[in-house]
Amino acid sequence: MVPLTEAALRVLDEIGTEGQHQYVFVNTKTGKHYTHIRHTWIRLRNKAGLPWLRLHDLRHTFASMLVNSGQSLYAVQQCLGHADSRVTQRYAHLSAQSLQDAANCASEKITAAMAPAE
Repeated sequence: MVPLTEAALRVLDEIGTEGQHQYVFVNTKTGKHYTHIRHTWIRLRNKAGLPWLRLHDLRHTFASMLVNSGQSLYAVQQCLGHADSRVTQRYAHLSAQSLQDAANCASEKITAAMAPAE
């Protein structure tokens, strides 16, 4: 199971194919399901001015956003559907701010431990 965000669920509701077809994404001209999104993806990324963007880049960004917001690597692993946590670690790019926050956290704990007891 891979969890879907509330935003993703809203998009699926807006598609309006529920109960009409065996598949969610159906070509309205042919009535057949899509087998790939290559042409649509190329058109959309060009329209957005991002011709270099790959779908895989979005997974990396998603994972990095989760890690940088404080989610555990285990939670990110489950969200991405990875069987091996080492794969997830390659996706998880920590921001400089997240690393600074982690270092500051350790420093605060050390400082507190060194403070004279009251």
